[in-house]
Amino acid sequence: MDEKIKLPLRVKSKVWVEHKDGGLIFGEGRLEILEIVDRLGSLLKAAKELKMSYRAVWGKVKATEERLGMKLVESKAGGTKGGGSKLTPVARELLKRYRELEEKQVQVIDKLFEEVFKDFL
Repeated sequence: MDEKIKLPLRVKSKVWVEHKDGGLIFGEGRLEILEIVDRLGSLLKAAKELKMSYRAVWGKVKATEERLGMKLVESKAGGTKGGGSKLTPVARELLKRYRELEEKQVQVIDKLFEEVFKDFL
């Protein structure tokens, strides 16, 4: 291009992980659910904070657990001592690795964007 044209551009991207046969395993929504469950120790409290029904939150966690074939959240029923939920070691590792993947993906996409759109920035 002979003439420099400056445009107000930025790049946005999303990453998610699917089962090799299809079906969401992990993305921003599942990540947020698990992080809130980890912080609050409760699926019900996580649902309330997310302004979602308990059934919806539980369903998303269960669907992911079924696709993976392993537990992500261990729950204990309430009662006099109270119940609660906590993440399994696998869930904690998934959170960590998903965040790492997301960070690296942003870096790569930002670099590609700058290379491809350098004449417009």
